[in-house]
Amino acid sequence: MSLQTRIQQHFIASIETKRKALEQLQEPILDAAQMVFDTLQHGGKVLSCGNGGSAGDAQHFSSEMLNRFEQERKGLPAIALTTDTSTLTSIANDYSYERVFSRQVEALGKAGDVLLAISTSGNSLNVNRAIEAAHAAEMHIIALSGKNGGSMKDLLHPQDIELRVPADSTARIQETHLLLIHCICDLIDQMLLATPKPTPT
Repeated sequence: MSLQTRIQQHFIASIETKRKALEQLQEPILDAAQMVFDTLQHGGKVLSCGNGGSAGDAQHFSSEMLNRFEQERKGLPAIALTTDTSTLTSIANDYSYERVFSRQVEALGKAGDVLLAISTSGNSLNVNRAIEAAHAAEMHIIALSGKNGGSMKDLLHPQDIELRVPADSTARIQETHLLLIHCICDLIDQMLLATPKPTPT
């Protein structure tokens, strides 16, 4: 197989994964955006977490919220739990790596906030512990996963939202996770722009 053929296969596989995701995930994506919008309207925030490439996705989402996506608007409250190396290493050292996100959720999460939990396999122990901590704090959950959903799917409550990419390849799942994040950010922008501004008194 030539290297050019491999490039073509990557593109074709990515397109096919996104096509399947479009068929299966349109309503959950809309529900996820509505959940975040409602949380923001009630003074809440979004915490996000993941490992490796999923940590990058968590930070990507947070930056799109805090700064802006494609529309001019005020910054929106979001915190990526993956960025503070002193906090991450102290929790891992004093407790365990499984608790690096859940300890932060316990400290920062409030009832009505959203946890964006990202794991391509659904089996990331520290992400799943964060989900458990978020439930204990009466937070909402948006879970981005893939493959068969892993153990994450068994932790989710009926009111939680699962966006499971229909693929087994980690690369294809991560590529689609980024698209899901961009969709959510765009929908939030559209909802904010459609919300009437309060009239000055």
